[in-house]
Amino acid sequence: MRQDDAQLRHIFLHDVPLLDVRAPVEFAQGAFPGAVNHPLMDDAERHQVGLCYRQQGQPAAIALGQQLVSGHTRRERIAAWAAFAQAHPDGLLYCLRGGLRSQIALQWLHSEAGIAYPRVPGGYKALRMFLIDTTQAASQECDFVLLSGLTGTGKTALIAQLAQGLDLEGHANHRGSSFGQRLDGQPSQVDFEHRLAIDILKKQARGHRAFVLEDEGRHVGRCSVPLALRQRLERAPIVCLQDSFGARVERIVGDYVVGQCADFVAAHGPALGFERFSTRLLDSLGKLARRLGGARYQQLHADMQAALARQQASGDIDLHRHWIAALMRDYYDPMYAFQRQSRPGRIVFEGDLPAVLAYLRAGCG
Repeated sequence: MRQDDAQLRHIFLHDVPLLDVRAPVEFAQGAFPGAVNHPLMDDAERHQVGLCYRQQGQPAAIALGQQLVSGHTRRERIAAWAAFAQAHPDGLLYCLRGGLRSQIALQWLHSEAGIAYPRVPGGYKALRMFLIDTTQAASQECDFVLLSGLTGTGKTALIAQLAQGLDLEGHANHRGSSFGQRLDGQPSQVDFEHRLAIDILKKQARGHRAFVLEDEGRHVGRCSVPLALRQRLERAPIVCLQDSFGARVERIVGDYVVGQCADFVAAHGPALGFERFSTRLLDSLGKLARRLGGARYQQLHADMQAALARQQASGDIDLHRHWIAALMRDYYDPMYAFQRQSRPGRIVFEGDLPAVLAYLRAGCG
């Protein structure tokens, strides 16, 4: 392993605190878990300096940057870096490529706050490329098993019980269906890739060379499974989790009605929270309107509205079981059956939760 790779590996395995001095727009497009953004330049300043660089060259751009980030603004930014460095003496600073911006930040930090602080060689680009390489290498070198099963069998909960489980839905902050959007939204594609790669890296460090993932397809919400991993999973053996229809309905009620309503109420209060929960549920059903067909969609929509009205009036959630059962029976279960038939020969085990858990723990380490 190259020395640079060893350092980058150490950063992610040990959750080294990271100070990101890129502009906020760059940070929003992709960063790393736990990284803190205290930029050298804000978005508007970066834009002006970038234009100057393209039109007049680097010396003029540097001069403009020094002019824009001066006086009180400069002191504020140095104070933020100093506070981070004092709170995290074991941390590292980075910019995009480990170049001019991080050099300037470190010079100012040393000259005006008396703090000598290390930086990441190669910056954000080196960190990101290391994580991309981690996922690609694992896709080629490791073994994988897909956990499949009808909607509501509890696949995600089972993944969480496995030391070698990779929770794609957790990293994407999405439950993986048309109803799977969570209240606080999804990470960027880049952040999703980073979270997954760090999870793989840490589990590899604990000795795992085989992983179990839920059978998600190409996307988890709007997050795409990395291409190299997706291609590997298309050949992976499949284990199917089974549960009764009634238990599956109850699990869906708990996750998508009780749990989701509680999240909205906690965030927005009882009245507005329930209103937004209702809108989310109806909008989620609307995403399936074309696939369901006009008559079936209209019936499910009416059933859902009736269930929401009763829940709002009395707290009774029983009517939700009717539209959930119908949607599972008439849409999700047939879709699963079709997908299963399209992948003959790949199913290596089927069983209930205890049996599948035992099988995966015994045979996929």
